[in-house]
Amino acid sequence: MPNGYNGKILHVDLTKGAMTVEEPNEAFYRKYLGGSAMGMHYILRDMPKGADPLSPENVLTLMAGVTTGAAISGQSRLNANAKSPISGGIGDSQSGGFFPAELKFAGFDGIVIKGRSAKPVYLAIVDGQYELRDAAHLMGKKSGDVDDIIHTEVDPKAEILQHGIGAENGVLFSALVSMSNRHNGRTGMGLVMASKNLKAVVVRGKGKPKLADSKALAALNKTGPKILPDNPDMPGLANDGTATVVAFNNTIGTLPTRNYTEGQFEHFESISGETMTATILKGRDTCYACVVRCKRVVEVKEGPYKVDPKYGGAEYETIGTFGSYCGISDLAAVNLANQICNEYAVDSIAAGATIAFAMECFENSVITKEQAGGLELKFGNADAMLKALNMMVNAEGEFGKTLAQGSERAAKIWGNGSDEFLITVKGAEAPAHMPQAKRSLGLIYAVNPFGADHQSSEHDPYYEEGVADLNLNRLKLLGLGTPQPGYSLTPEKVRFAYLTEVFYSFLDSAELCQFVFGPAWTLYGPAETIEMIRSVTGWDFTVEELMAVGARRLNLFRVFNAREGLNRNADKLPKKFFKQLKGTGPTAGFALTHEEIESALDAYYKFAGWTNEGVPTRETLKKHDVEWAAEYLPA
Repeated sequence: MPNGYNGKILHVDLTKGAMTVEEPNEAFYRKYLGGSAMGMHYILRDMPKGADPLSPENVLTLMAGVTTGAAISGQSRLNANAKSPISGGIGDSQSGGFFPAELKFAGFDGIVIKGRSAKPVYLAIVDGQYELRDAAHLMGKKSGDVDDIIHTEVDPKAEILQHGIGAENGVLFSALVSMSNRHNGRTGMGLVMASKNLKAVVVRGKGKPKLADSKALAALNKTGPKILPDNPDMPGLANDGTATVVAFNNTIGTLPTRNYTEGQFEHFESISGETMTATILKGRDTCYACVVRCKRVVEVKEGPYKVDPKYGGAEYETIGTFGSYCGISDLAAVNLANQICNEYAVDSIAAGATIAFAMECFENSVITKEQAGGLELKFGNADAMLKALNMMVNAEGEFGKTLAQGSERAAKIWGNGSDEFLITVKGAEAPAHMPQAKRSLGLIYAVNPFGADHQSSEHDPYYEEGVADLNLNRLKLLGLGTPQPGYSLTPEKVRFAYLTEVFYSFLDSAELCQFVFGPAWTLYGPAETIEMIRSVTGWDFTVEELMAVGARRLNLFRVFNAREGLNRNADKLPKKFFKQLKGTGPTAGFALTHEEIESALDAYYKFAGWTNEGVPTRETLKKHDVEWAAEYLPA
């Protein structure tokens, strides 16, 4: 058994009600590290081509990583993967909190789930022992109530990952949630779990993975708090959470406003991280062993929008989608929307962005008030936003059922030119970072195997002229040392996009937090990341091996997508990104062009070693030591 791991993967066949334990060898662990790279080994091997995402044939993997459970910041992460009901390609989503570390303590490095139970069940894993238990009494209950019940049945300190009422109601973008506020939010993994009649996975254990050099790890851990004040990005993240970037993005014209029509919101201050800290913040929460403590806990006791601290507080993306996307400046209303998403376990990015899309359709008379469920669905109407959200998560009426399918499917239902207002890629609504200004991010939105995602590469400002020395010096370890002009998409920017996507892909295999470990602005850089993995495993780990793991994951993703019919034909950006932004801010008039994106796609594919259709070649798979996946390439 390699250091850092339990050496055990639990396989669950829900159709048969059978479970077995696999004990992979050390070479397997070193090749994939964990996370979605490891998950893809099982998904490609065990899921038949063309399987319906909501059928028993879909394979859901829940994987921790090489350092999960070690006493250092940023390691308690979990990856969920399966075929996505949103795109029909690969689904991928990460979460933090305490569940990932507790899974390791309970004795397993990951779980592979197949089939469908005849009745609702939950999986309980306690100190290496596992069983399926009846879950009929948990159905129809909010996430916090489910947590309370399971804690009485299993252990008050058990960690619980569950799908919610949203998935039970068929919400396409349903999430998995732990602690009632930590999500595997994107790509519909909650709906996949619900389709298997698996209500929750519950873990509790006292085992700790063996470390190769605990003294070296402890020394590295002590450097974190010392580094934190000197890194210009870290104090804001610690003090004001991810919402610290609301004001910054507004200043540079990249705060999506009124469904991506503008890049600045005139009321940004009222929904900023600083305002949240000064007004409704009740406390700062954290993930296992992390010193950054970026998680918000808010409480609102008075007024029409009361918020329960049990459900945490809104992150930047949620503030963006329910706030500036919808033109809403009431911070309490935005945090209540966040609470509803947590109670029902739905992705707040998709939920808020879908409502913003519906608002723009309504404002432009594309849909009528009757089609909008009788709501005056205008930008800035907080009451209407919250009513629409409640209709969505409960699939209430025709409007609620339509919203529950996300904006891309809603556009097909409504027609009448509504597709002009979409901000979706591979069916996934875009997060709150604007590719019109961050142009290499636009390329990543297009090529990313599971749709528009803001945490799959480094953002443009960190490789543009004027970047801080700390950030640039870290990027130099990846072979990036020539910052480019602002708002550019040069060949060097494409190389930056590809190499940093490979690094982020490694992070989602090693299962490391992208706010703590990263190529540029984070608490730790690539050098410290390598040192940490060496301390945990004892391997002579290098930056080349780090990048090889990331490339492996990306190539396996693209093989899966190609097998399911997604290649360059799916690497498309929405019409809206090619229309000039309105307003008077620094990005007013900005738009992407089809020519630059198509040219960038060609260059990206060449960097990756893929065909002009974006499909890995057999030679590239062999280069990255996953030649076995070539048998899944389309003929």
